[in-house]
Amino acid sequence: MGDAHQFNNILLGGRGGANPGQLKISSKGFSWRKSGGGKVVDVAKDDVKSVSWTRVSRSYQMSIRLKAGSNVKFTGFREQDVSSLNTFITSNIGVTPQDKPLAVSGRNWGEAELEGNTLSFVVGGKPAFEICVADISNTQVQGKNDVQMEFHVDDTANEKDTLMEMSFHVPSTNTTFVGDEERASAQVFCDKILSMADVGPAGGEAVAAFETVNVLTPRGRYLVELHLSFLRLFGASDFKIQYTSVARLFVLPRSAQSSTYVVITLDPPIRKGQTFYPHIVFQYPSEEITELTPLISDELLNTKYKDRLAPQYKGLSYEVFVEILRGLSGAGITKPGTKFRSSQEGYAVRAALKAEEGLLYPLEKSFFFLPKPPTLIVYEEIDYVEFERHGAAGTSSMSSKNFDLILRLKTDQEHLFRNISRNEYHSLFKFISEKGLKILNFQTQGSSAVAEALQGSDDEGVDPHLERIRIARATGDEGDSDEEDEDFVADKDDEGSPTDDSGEEEEPDASDSGGEQQDERPVKKDKKKVEASQKPAATKKKKKDEEGDGDKKKKRRKKDPNAPKRALSGFMYFSLAERENLKKSTPGISFKDVAKTLGERWKAMSKDEKEPFESQARVDKERYTKQMQGYNKGNAGGSTADDESSD
Repeated sequence: MGDAHQFNNILLGGRGGANPGQLKISSKGFSWRKSGGGKVVDVAKDDVKSVSWTRVSRSYQMSIRLKAGSNVKFTGFREQDVSSLNTFITSNIGVTPQDKPLAVSGRNWGEAELEGNTLSFVVGGKPAFEICVADISNTQVQGKNDVQMEFHVDDTANEKDTLMEMSFHVPSTNTTFVGDEERASAQVFCDKILSMADVGPAGGEAVAAFETVNVLTPRGRYLVELHLSFLRLFGASDFKIQYTSVARLFVLPRSAQSSTYVVITLDPPIRKGQTFYPHIVFQYPSEEITELTPLISDELLNTKYKDRLAPQYKGLSYEVFVEILRGLSGAGITKPGTKFRSSQEGYAVRAALKAEEGLLYPLEKSFFFLPKPPTLIVYEEIDYVEFERHGAAGTSSMSSKNFDLILRLKTDQEHLFRNISRNEYHSLFKFISEKGLKILNFQTQGSSAVAEALQGSDDEGVDPHLERIRIARATGDEGDSDEEDEDFVADKDDEGSPTDDSGEEEEPDASDSGGEQQDERPVKKDKKKVEASQKPAATKKKKKDEEGDGDKKKKRRKKDPNAPKRALSGFMYFSLAERENLKKSTPGISFKDVAKTLGERWKAMSKDEKEPFESQARVDKERYTKQMQGYNKGNAGGSTADDESSD
């Protein structure tokens, strides 16, 4: 790849960095996306100050220092990746990566260095560890020479082991943080941390507070406080959430309703008991007005939060809440675009997911289903889309008022959105087509298959299957038809709908052993005979097929454990040779990704490269053929005897 390098299973460093993702390095910069959707980290080329490599456990870590002072770290590179990326980064990003080995001597006496928002503890000229000062919640001097730091602990579902507290001993003889008679060296170090971390006393006043906000997930009414580095929810349960966990904000108006959804997407999610909440869904009245003055010093307002916060807010409540939250957290906002409108000129279509009714929003880069369960589906994660005709029990899907939408992800996960009005079909299909998503129906059935099924008014739908039965009754021709009913699936529809008579058709079997029951109910029996004669031919064929299958199952023999082992293909020999190498070079790779990667490599190989494995396959095939000949000769007598006895 000359223009870009792409890596899977790369871990993002920092808080909540235990989840793997995909990293793309191009001439424009660095872009990391969490696997399965969620958190996104983009680093522009012009923002990069330096790049360094550090050898960590089983892999290499890339540290990107930004001109703004912060650090971004990616872990999971192989040794061969380092050499190839050094040349690419130097020529395309404009910086030369440096080696930065860690201090592993085990000493705890060194120097503290502050650069940007990073505190490094250096031993012998090598960093032993680094701390992001944004993670520090409070710091204070203990005694004369000790400085104690406390770290943010919120309700997001982070790692099991979390750094809570750390102490530094700062002697007066140090040359980096020099004190005097009024201020000890430890106090100088503490004040420096306080100025960089923007921390204040515990329980400080909130920048803004919003009372009695209706929250749908986790359900309840909460007091919402927005602080400088975190937000709090006070209600039946209390939550404290760092802004570093806020991935994105969504503002989604409800169609023909007087309320608006405001969604905070979190990565990692918050946890309540054993339930995880990756999305906090607020419901604000659309016409409620709020006037608010943020409690923040003029110095911060004119420096750090310049152009991000205003000294005064007045407007719709949900807009004020979102603007202040965006200014404090730096998260982006997503709103419905102009490319999709429903049949009612709304931003969403009504649908049902997992027995819950709600709204499905087709957005610029994703689908979002609200309110419960809130489900965000990024277009990049979708393998294909399928429109499915949907009918109620006893009716044909062709005459249905609704249809289903199936979203199949590349991870083989499937989302089924049911009971979408067929009036929404054309707008949904046009939008999905413009997004370039693969529509499965139109790859296999033609572009008009579903469209024709959904056209016409509610009363004009005609079921061709029922129409064939009516014609057969009128002409007296009720024989078997070669045309299959595409809506009939034997395995699924066997139990039938309330109008299905298949359950009653088996009752005449009782009259085969004796005619008493037939004489006792002559009228009802004649009625059933008529109904049975009007049943579609598919039911009769199905019953015969099932009987035939039963006979075959009875005659099926068990596999002989002494039979020769089947021959392996060239690809299987290639997989056996490369599987362990792939697992070693890519720690933590899943079984599915192993098979996918090996398959892609095999397809890309030339005939000469495949020849050694194909040669092994040919030898194995000869072995199998010879062994089968001997096996068949040895069992010839037994097989003949079995066949004669069966006759």
